[in-house]
Amino acid sequence: MSDTDTKNTHIRFLIIAVLFIISSINYASRATMSFAAVPLAKEIGISTVQMGWVLSAFGWSYVAGQIPGGAMLDRYGSRTIYLWSISLWAIFTGAQAFVSYLSVVPVFISLFMLRLLLGASESPSFPANARIVANWFPNSERGTASAIFNASQYFSLVAFAPLMGWLAQDFGWRSVFLAMGIIGLIGAALFWAVVDSPARHKWINKGEFDHIEKNGALVNLDRPADKPQPIRWSSVGQLLSNRMLLGIYLAQYCITALTYFYATWFPIYLIQARGMSLTGAGFASAGPAIAGFVGGVLGGVASDLLLKKGVPLSRARKTVILVGLVISCSILLANYTDSQFFIMMFMSFAFFGKGVAALGWAVMSDAAPREATGLSGSIFNLFGNAAGIFTPIGIGYILAATGNNWNMALIFVFAHSIVAMISYGFITGEIKRIVLRPV
Repeated sequence: MSDTDTKNTHIRFLIIAVLFIISSINYASRATMSFAAVPLAKEIGISTVQMGWVLSAFGWSYVAGQIPGGAMLDRYGSRTIYLWSISLWAIFTGAQAFVSYLSVVPVFISLFMLRLLLGASESPSFPANARIVANWFPNSERGTASAIFNASQYFSLVAFAPLMGWLAQDFGWRSVFLAMGIIGLIGAALFWAVVDSPARHKWINKGEFDHIEKNGALVNLDRPADKPQPIRWSSVGQLLSNRMLLGIYLAQYCITALTYFYATWFPIYLIQARGMSLTGAGFASAGPAIAGFVGGVLGGVASDLLLKKGVPLSRARKTVILVGLVISCSILLANYTDSQFFIMMFMSFAFFGKGVAALGWAVMSDAAPREATGLSGSIFNLFGNAAGIFTPIGIGYILAATGNNWNMALIFVFAHSIVAMISYGFITGEIKRIVLRPV
């Protein structure tokens, strides 16, 4: 940290830009199977139900890895664990291109296992994002910063869905996995070059450090590498028994279900139910993704603006979330039209609203106990991404049981917005930072 510059640096904005890029690659790596699924299933012979299980495999290991991943973040720090995470998920993404050559293992099994490994390697990523935001950003900027990295889930499809659709159609499904694996390794190099904690970063000056520390950033969250923090397993019970957190967890599960519909079945919906080509589905996916991105950033900015105007924290967060969830219910309107224009318009409204409502990571940065930020974020992400298990499987079974009735699948997704509203409206109560009891 340089003390010589009198003008404040703004390294925290560079940090959030890199987190946004890395998280965009992260979400695109999860969505590779959505664009490879149709040609892959045709070539290899995978049923709709089997594809549902393959699409859910990521979620099983991603969820299972949350608590260990968060504990490692608290013990070894964000930079080390996140760098390993990015590198490994890039390798496992690229390896899926060779799944049909593993002749000693049935293709369905080897594909499922590689998706499991992808989920496990990505499990520390979003808790690390939240931890780095708490590390670098003062209270009044945290909602916007969290919204920016969370909005990457939409931007990733704006940036990568057309690319993946084009690759799958013109060069085959294997090219999708190879391309995203290479892009992931480039992302790892970018992260290594730019991201570190404020206390160790070479580019930050004293002015910026003092500013963010004074205004609530946890600048000393990561201790030096030779003094790893102990893993506080005793905190898990306290975190799981808190009513406020349980309400936040349930809502996050429901909100994330919409994300997983979009990241798994949505391109298949456009191809099978609406007759689009692979390339057409890739470009069409960009519309709702742009709307979700705008909604995601707008939700964070609006919530922080309410805070700056003196609105209490809990009301500033919950008002924006509930408004977004109401808008997200427009997904149901797609069942009442055959016009591709109106279908994409309603989907765009829905994902705009979902983006506005996706303030969960900002809420966790506000509520997590200081001594267990990584663990708290991981438990939150565990509950949220359990939707990555049950949403793809649930839709797969709904389609199989109803003869590919996509109307029922959209009703299933719509119901999650209703439950999320109930959770934030009646279960969560006041949002405030938790203080753990000594054990």
